Amino acid sequence: MRRSGIALLIGVVMVLSACTSGESSTTTSEADGAGTTDGGSSAGGTVRIGWGGSPDSLNPGNAVLAEAYTLYELIYDTPIGLDLDGNYVPELASDWSVSDDGLMWTMTIVDNAVFHDGTPLTSEDVKFSLELWRDNEDFPFLPSYPDVFTIEAPDPTTVVLSTEEAIGNFESRMVFMYIVPKHIWEGETDPVAFDNVNMIGTGSFSMLEYRQGEFVRLAANEDYWAGVPNVDEVIFQTIENPDARVTALRNGDVDMITEMPNTAISTLESDSNVEVVIGDPLAPGLSDIFFNMVPEELCPPEDGVCSGHPALRDLQVRTALAHSIDKQQLIDVALLGLGEPGISLVPSGLGDWYNSSLPDYAFDLDAANQILDDAGYLDSDGDGVRECREEQDCDDLTFRINYPNDSDTAPREMELVSGWWSEIGVASTIQPLDPDTLTSVCCPTFDFDVIRWGWGTDPDPGFLLGATLCSEIDSGFSETGYCNDDYDALYDAQAVETDPETRREMIWEMQEILLRDLPYIIPYYDQAVQAYRVDTFTGWMTGASKVALEDPSSLNVVRPAG
Repeated sequence: MRRSGIALLIGVVMVLSACTSGESSTTTSEADGAGTTDGGSSAGGTVRIGWGGSPDSLNPGNAVLAEAYTLYELIYDTPIGLDLDGNYVPELASDWSVSDDGLMWTMTIVDNAVFHDGTPLTSEDVKFSLELWRDNEDFPFLPSYPDVFTIEAPDPTTVVLSTEEAIGNFESRMVFMYIVPKHIWEGETDPVAFDNVNMIGTGSFSMLEYRQGEFVRLAANEDYWAGVPNVDEVIFQTIENPDARVTALRNGDVDMITEMPNTAISTLESDSNVEVVIGDPLAPGLSDIFFNMVPEELCPPEDGVCSGHPALRDLQVRTALAHSIDKQQLIDVALLGLGEPGISLVPSGLGDWYNSSLPDYAFDLDAANQILDDAGYLDSDGDGVRECREEQDCDDLTFRINYPNDSDTAPREMELVSGWWSEIGVASTIQPLDPDTLTSVCCPTFDFDVIRWGWGTDPDPGFLLGATLCSEIDSGFSETGYCNDDYDALYDAQAVETDPETRREMIWEMQEILLRDLPYIIPYYDQAVQAYRVDTFTGWMTGASKVALEDPSSLNVVRPAG
């Protein structure tokens, strides 16, 4: 979902990944052996996981960072899940169907799910949760999923969702709908301000202890309706320094790490007690560089600072910057080749939704210099930095670059990018920020020039393509302030298009518009690189098409080695 730093987040996202925790068995690699939930007593033990960040909110409506969504997947259930091969699977909804006219969806809810405080879950909790996320527009992401539905709960195990127009992405709208207890949340007069420190859900793990920036401690849910996890506890330990994270794994201080520098792969592969896993991330990830291009007249009236450099609103400047990034070198240097050049907000991992026909901006410093010359950005004083044009309220082309300080690769990447941009007369001041601060300067504040961040995407492209809608500038979902009425019209049309091929054509056209207008540069789509100790726990899910060892698909079934 979101947002990574790119801690996969990969974050955030706000990710973001919604994998079913309701499977009673799982397939693992031969090296791990079979891992199955007992459906009864646990095998015991505490799994210690090292990651680079920390959740930004315990309230599912407020989170932006991927670490938060990792917790939500373990603590809460959703109506429909997504397995590690990208298939929609039953979770709290044991089945679902749609009416012949496509306007009414009916879900059957399991009758044996119980919240962590012992209260049985019913369809009223599902209805309440969907309406909670739908009706609170101050939540950054979740309102966009149930916003088209009218919701009824005619009996304790049935939920009926009605729409005014048919939709083609019902399942993807359900995979992030975390079901919370009505009896707790209905007493909150301001659910957006609710800190939700107890995090009562129906998931396979419950909250024991949390210290921001230090650790999260979870306990196995002994009453989990879909089978009790094999271990007693899971602890997520924040280790910001990537080398320290690798050392902690080698020393046995943690059992698994969710992210690491690719430079450490060979070292870990030589350790007989460590297994490295490389593959496509559960939520296909992308690295992005985005520009503050919000027009003055669209600056959010309440929160907007809108201090972006005026020259970044000029397409010629953004085009020159796009021609001045060698994506393959970024991949080779920062990722040791474990990625592919990016081009669209829809990553190649989403299959046919990805517009594979788009030609990218070639790395060409001569062409970039010529574009800026022709556009009137000259270096008249010979200091190596081009001046702004007369009509612009700025001195020269010096841009602020920010990135999240929990990213393992961003420092080297931005050093390279700054060097290339200097060769076309563009100067940079680079400052890493912690993810919470970066979020606060981003959106809807727009108090930045250029940010390098990343996304973990939904299984459906509609969510991430919504970040470039005019209507999202005030909401905090838009990162760039980009606004294009033709794009918005296509977005609205694809949302109600039920023919997959017609919808795909619309989504391809939207990607073409974004590539032309350049609110984003997408340096690459990366792979997930994780590692675990083979001598402490076994049963990690390594044989699927996606890699996400922090997901319930692994943590529900791992058990002490031996």
